[in-house]
Amino acid sequence: MIRLSVCIEMVFTEVPFLDRIAKVSEIGLPAFEFWGWSSKDINEIKGRKQKHGLEIAAFGVDPRVNIVDQGTTDSFIRAVEDSARIAHELGCKTLIATTGNELKDVPRGQQHENIVKCLKGAATTVENEKVTLVLEPLNILVDHKGYYLSSSSEGFDIVREVGSPNVKLLYDVYHQQITEGNLISTITRNIDMIGHFHAADVPGRHEPGTGEINYANVLRAISDAGYEGYVGLELKPTKDSRQALKPIIDIAESIQ
Repeated sequence: MIRLSVCIEMVFTEVPFLDRIAKVSEIGLPAFEFWGWSSKDINEIKGRKQKHGLEIAAFGVDPRVNIVDQGTTDSFIRAVEDSARIAHELGCKTLIATTGNELKDVPRGQQHENIVKCLKGAATTVENEKVTLVLEPLNILVDHKGYYLSSSSEGFDIVREVGSPNVKLLYDVYHQQITEGNLISTITRNIDMIGHFHAADVPGRHEPGTGEINYANVLRAISDAGYEGYVGLELKPTKDSRQALKPIIDIAESIQ
């Protein structure tokens, strides 16, 4: 079974941000997600979430903390602690972390070690707070030039080195199709280390069905591997959002 979440930062942008929560409910999906929380009206999000009977699948830790940089561990831990507090308020179980951009004058090995150190430092917090922190690789060929972590391979290495059941990877199918391909094999071999998925098609980051990814096969593989979390629809619709999401919703509902 596949559970879908809608990233309301990118979908239903035809209406104001908070009104997008109702739109998620109207199309019959159980959850939504968003990026950073610090500039959001948390009380209003909570109220509308409860009104419409939805879950919040994930949201982001403060991205201003660049965890490739030495000396940011304490700042990152504080950011995770603050985010965990908001997660409890919203009933959310998953926090998204990014690495920040690569430092040109620091060896990659040292930056890798800094990421592991930051995540290890935050692991106690997320374990105690019973939330999952997911680290997200992004593609650097099209969308995020300069970002440190592009490959899922290094991402899984980092997760192994951290060694916490509450620190996992966010596997973004769109980003990894651009970066490395081999989607189904990579997903099924590493499913125990994946805590959240994002989905969009390639090219363009539009809705599934507009590009080259066979989402029926990918989602079935995710389901067959035993994944029970959410797949977030983080995409740019090419038409009315409801119409754009219908094909992927139909695919997900066909998978038992």
